[in-house]
Amino acid sequence: MTSEEFARLLESLTRAAEAGDGAQFAGHFTDDAIYHDYIYGPHTGRAEIAAMMQELFHRDAADYRWEMFDPVCNGDLGYAWSLSSFTSTVPEFKGQRVVIDGMSRFVLRGGLIAEYRESVNGGVAMAQLGVAPERMAKVFRKWSGWLQQRPETRDYLARPKGSRHV
Repeated sequence: MTSEEFARLLESLTRAAEAGDGAQFAGHFTDDAIYHDYIYGPHTGRAEIAAMMQELFHRDAADYRWEMFDPVCNGDLGYAWSLSSFTSTVPEFKGQRVVIDGMSRFVLRGGLIAEYRESVNGGVAMAQLGVAPERMAKVFRKWSGWLQQRPETRDYLARPKGSRHV
């Protein structure tokens, strides 16, 4: 995939996300894709990805915006920085406006996304919502567990300092 094609893919992806159109959003992914969301966890396949976007995210967020900046792509791997914002519809945080930034990693195959990972400082979002510190700590422990259990993290930690993954 060229950089221009990747930029167009991201534009279409984020517009589908903003619209809350789960099927259109999931259409940007391969049949066996994995979407790793920092709130809702991993979702595999188009049906799960569509449901995550439409039934979970848009259930909890209104006025959603998502824009990607500075996309780079080497053919089968892409990255982009993003800003996103929403108004919470979760009853205990209803009406709270949140803005966050993040980095996204895309594994690409056949012009579609085969794997999506994001790195977002969710603490910034939770602070804007007014989440209690004890609850934040619980979420941070869960995220820490996810990071530590990833195969890439385990491989990294098993290698001696100074060595590099080739």
